[in-house]
Amino acid sequence: MAWRVRAAVRDDAAALALVASATFLDTFAGVFDGADIVAHCAANSTPAKFADWIDDPESAVALVEAIPGAAPLGYMLLTTPDLPIETGPDDIELKRIYTLSRWHGAGMGAALMNQARDDAGKMGKRRILLGVYGENAQARAFYERQGFVLAGERRFLVGNTWHDDVIYARPV
Repeated sequence: MAWRVRAAVRDDAAALALVASATFLDTFAGVFDGADIVAHCAANSTPAKFADWIDDPESAVALVEAIPGAAPLGYMLLTTPDLPIETGPDDIELKRIYTLSRWHGAGMGAALMNQARDDAGKMGKRRILLGVYGENAQARAFYERQGFVLAGERRFLVGNTWHDDVIYARPV
């Protein structure tokens, strides 16, 4: 199947909310408590939140969609950093980058990362930060292949349960 990455528009908010919830469930089912996954997605992956990020000039949202049909397969979100490390005006957080696991290895993650770097550069940012579940070896290996290095740690709440994340950074 063919696919493409494109900048998201406001009309994509519902598709983004759907793929955000689907990819979070796909990634963490069997790892996190099911009720916590549902609560997290209900609170953090809403069409309204995605519409706000799309409208925010300090954010960038991209969507991977199938060709033909435009079914959402993955997405990327850059926004103002909200991490427990020192940040400055030249920093941006790669808050989310996910694809459905069926498509892992198809190049979507790398394409989304390239889009993130391009968008960050266009916004005048010099460093990209991200937090990732510390035990997600596959994601950590991907970020390290993309040139990210450890920059800190944080606790991250999913539903009612705290998890340990690591924070990565790389130059744009």
